Amino acid sequence: MFVKVCGLSTPESVRAAVEAGADAVGFVLTSSPREVTPAQARELLAHIPAGLPAVGVFRHEAAADAAVRAREGGLDWVQLHGDRTPADVHTVHDAGLKLIRAVTMAAASEAFADWGEELLLIDAAVPGSGEAWDYASVRAKGLAGRSWLLAGGLDPANVAGAASQAGAWGVDVSSGVESSRGVKDLAKIRDFVAAAKSLAAKR
Repeated sequence: MFVKVCGLSTPESVRAAVEAGADAVGFVLTSSPREVTPAQARELLAHIPAGLPAVGVFRHEAAADAAVRAREGGLDWVQLHGDRTPADVHTVHDAGLKLIRAVTMAAASEAFADWGEELLLIDAAVPGSGEAWDYASVRAKGLAGRSWLLAGGLDPANVAGAASQAGAWGVDVSSGVESSRGVKDLAKIRDFVAAAKSLAAKR
């Protein structure tokens, strides 16, 4: 089970995610309570072992602008939310970066096709609510055999069940491991990663 912990903004939270066994970490480089600057992201990279994917998360920025900001932060992955096109995938790849393309369950069917991104992230129909949703409904999207992340409303208590219901390849969490909006809870980070990894052990 691939686990990405997103919205990290302090050395302590980055170290907690890495030590817990997270497979990737995410830094929000767009307007958000979790926003960090490219310079701050570069500083946080000092707490990440070489080879661990570090992802710059963007909402509505143009793909080219996102790639530039990710490069400024020393990041090798970009995560794009919002309405996107296959051309955005090419733009990110042409910049020498890897891509996580985020879609919501409310997106048109063609958005779930393989556009060549490294990972697809599937979020709730109303992203950002932090509420659990019908995770089993993802199975209808025909993603078997693809690498994709389940997101939205996940926390240490429900991640194993949600991932199992959805048939997820991996999971992504942010608000579900926070003590308050934008403030990571180190114990919750450890518990989340352990719960997700325990599911993999049972498979």
